[in-house]
Amino acid sequence: MVLAKGTLIPIGGNEDKGNENSELYSLEFIEEGILYHVVREAGGIDSKIVVLPTASSIPEEVGQSYIEAFGTLGCKNIEILDIRSQEEAKTQNAIDLISSANCVMFSGGDQSKIVKHIGGSPIHAILKQRYENETGFVIAGTSAGAMAMTQEMITGGSATEAFVKGAVTMCNGLGLIPELIIDTHFIRRGRFGRVTEAIAQFPKMIGLGLAEDTGLIIKENSFEIIGSGMVIVFDGRRIKHNNHAILNEGTPMSLTNLKTHILSNGDRFNIKKKKVKILPIEEPFI
Repeated sequence: MVLAKGTLIPIGGNEDKGNENSELYSLEFIEEGILYHVVREAGGIDSKIVVLPTASSIPEEVGQSYIEAFGTLGCKNIEILDIRSQEEAKTQNAIDLISSANCVMFSGGDQSKIVKHIGGSPIHAILKQRYENETGFVIAGTSAGAMAMTQEMITGGSATEAFVKGAVTMCNGLGLIPELIIDTHFIRRGRFGRVTEAIAQFPKMIGLGLAEDTGLIIKENSFEIIGSGMVIVFDGRRIKHNNHAILNEGTPMSLTNLKTHILSNGDRFNIKKKKVKILPIEEPFI
């Protein structure tokens, strides 16, 4: 894998933005939550954050929500860039904003819209170039924005039918982290089967199921879990039986020896070596 100098922060969806009724609870939670980590990794409250609500069907509301959430943390340099076509992804304004941002934040919604409107565009190329070459540059994404970071991207599939071949649909994502396949809202929406079929199709990759209000800080070939929930890691390198390739569409699959890990806040995983470090265990992580 390419050792990128930047940082990716995929989030499982519904990250706490400090919108609860209790102001005290809200401020306390957001100051210790995922968006706090996003701001810290981007260089602090003076960093320039560009929010892309491209995946959303309500971009104005989503953009305002992030302005308020980041504002709660003390950030004032926040821009909303709502790209709705390849033509808009080529404008000088879009290029200038992506080129000057310390952090680019993709909202949730439909990940296919991100690929359709931004994939292969000038700002996509800038995002990849900056992520690969600039220390401290952050690309964050929640829900659809997290799923779009991968090369092999899940685009759909029913959780109840995902153990049969063909129930999960996939296409090319933005290709920022090609070693991973990411699914979100993982626990609440019961998406175990979606990632299982994705890994049956691409067994050399690592599948990740992110719970809501849970994310990863990915840098230097490893990631650390942040947030209040859990991450399920699917490692298919040692699968002994995988009949996905020979089955007809709609046929139940069988897999054996699919390795899984359940990780939570502070745990770490080395993507290159496929090694886990659980927070309480005192052992070197290399």
